[in-house]
Amino acid sequence: MSARVIVDTSIWIEYFNKPDSREKGEVDSLLEEDCVFLTGIILAELLQGTRSQQEFDILRSSLSALPFCETSFNIWVEAGHIASALRKKGVTLPLSDCTIAALALENDCAIYTLDSHFARIEKIRLYEPSASGP
Repeated sequence: MSARVIVDTSIWIEYFNKPDSREKGEVDSLLEEDCVFLTGIILAELLQGTRSQQEFDILRSSLSALPFCETSFNIWVEAGHIASALRKKGVTLPLSDCTIAALALENDCAIYTLDSHFARIEKIRLYEPSASGP
């Protein structure tokens, strides 16, 4: 495994809705390399967007094959710390994204996202697609 990458909801949306997108190709490459990690928040965000029980069940089953980053007490503490530190700088981010950041730090993962605000979180590594893939 060459990298550990949490694929954010914004990328998964492109992946599922735009089969010709760069994001789809990049996630497919990451999946082939067994680099993709899932979090509970991202799972829940994706499942809430399904349009039928069948779509829900298929998505749940497919995503259950990915390594899962568990949200422990310490992760919640770190998410609160990240949110607090940012607020002191005048920046407010969704707690869900602070939690994803805490999980990325704890599990040594980069975050693949279209949301620019992750770059405002110290120590976060953002996954940058290259022309040649992961």
